[in-house]
Amino acid sequence: MALFVVRHQHPAERCPARDPQMGQMLLAHLAEPNARQYGINIHGEAVIEGQHTLYLIAEAEDQSKLESFLQPFAQAGTVEVWPAVECAAVVARGGCEAVRI
Repeated sequence: MALFVVRHQHPAERCPARDPQMGQMLLAHLAEPNARQYGINIHGEAVIEGQHTLYLIAEAEDQSKLESFLQPFAQAGTVEVWPAVECAAVVARGGCEAVRI
C-alpha cells in the first residue's frame, strides 16, 4: 500500500459540520470499518481550527482509489492528494527528492 497526505478545504458557508446529518455521515465515512471496506487505512486526521481545512494521512492501493473514497468531501470543496513517504524512508535514501521509477 502507498502512503498519501490529503488536504480538503471548503468555504465557510459550505462547512459540512454545520449540518448535523452531513457531519455524522462524513464521520461515519472516515471511520475505520468503513474506510477498510474501501481498502483505505487512515493513520490520522485533523482539522485546522477556523480554517475549514482537513488533513489526512492515509494508505491506499493507489491514488485513484483514495480519491474515489474522498468523493463525499469533494462535494463540499476541494480535495488534494499527494503521494508521501515516512521520514525514515527519506533519511534512508538521503533526501526529500522523489524517487523516479
